[in-house]
Amino acid sequence: MENKVEILGVNIDKLTVKSASEKIYSFLESGGCHYVFTPNSEMIMTAYRDKNFREILNSADILTADGIGVVYASKILKNPLTERAAGYDTAMELLKKMDEGKKSLYLFGSKPGVAERASEKIKKMHPNIIISGCADGYFNDDKEKEIIADINSKKPDVLFVCLGVPKQEKWIYEHKNDLEVKVMMGLGGSLDVIAGEAKRAPEIFQKLNMEWFYRLCKEPWRIGRMMDLPKFAMTVILKGKRAK
Repeated sequence: MENKVEILGVNIDKLTVKSASEKIYSFLESGGCHYVFTPNSEMIMTAYRDKNFREILNSADILTADGIGVVYASKILKNPLTERAAGYDTAMELLKKMDEGKKSLYLFGSKPGVAERASEKIKKMHPNIIISGCADGYFNDDKEKEIIADINSKKPDVLFVCLGVPKQEKWIYEHKNDLEVKVMMGLGGSLDVIAGEAKRAPEIFQKLNMEWFYRLCKEPWRIGRMMDLPKFAMTVILKGKRAK
């Protein structure tokens, strides 16, 4: 546990964006299927309340700190993370390495057409990446079987799963032994950002670690979810690192 910090029972890896992407890329040269989750404060609070989800998170090969609240919590626990390693940023750094290595990528999730538009943007930025396939996140049991069969026929090096939390983490965990993929990453709304369907906060908000405030201003309906942030901070202070 020297290279991890336990926050309310969730074991976050002490990795930067650069070191996380390097470690993920190294999985492409090893056997088996690896998977990566990127918990923020909301996810950790969900895991704190739900033992099953907590176990799913902790089963991952890598857990990066997606929110600044997670970084602050690590400092409260006197086992500080050096930086926030957001899923989107880690994925973008990984794509650079995949371009150099001419690796393959499958995009799964979001609304119909978004994965295809994201693939076009990725190919423009990284022309050496092979886009193996795309599938949207709207499926029933029959379509899910078709998606899994398509992924396995393409055998991509990396699969981006963007179904939202906690659906994507549960889906990856459920199918980890069914898929012929080297790395799976749960990446929430990243396809929407890559495709231009959604925008990240302006750089000034990112530098001030206030992306959450920008999202709240743009999407006020998030206020209910945002209430988990102060609850998270207080729970860390009162409960320390372990889950109940």
